[in-house]
Amino acid sequence: MGITDEKILALEQYAVSPLYSEKERAALEYADAMTITGRDVDDDLFARVRRFFNEDEIVELTMIVAWENSSSKFNRALRVPSQKLWRRSSTAP
Repeated sequence: MGITDEKILALEQYAVSPLYSEKERAALEYADAMTITGRDVDDDLFARVRRFFNEDEIVELTMIVAWENSSSKFNRALRVPSQKLWRRSSTAP
């Protein structure tokens, strides 16, 4: 899908990685805030998300994150294993 292995492997460090744009950082922080227990989407974060996404895009992003969270909980409870959809390319280190 055009995303390098290097970028995928740097996902855990998206907040400081030069591989991620400010728009990507805002979307990923938004997803983290929706996902991590004890966190919330505060006004500052929502304002940053609104700088990069219009209302329809925010609704879609929110829906996708909520769907993935729900799917993850469902799969974990039913012991559904990973589908191994991502594999390193043959040129990755």
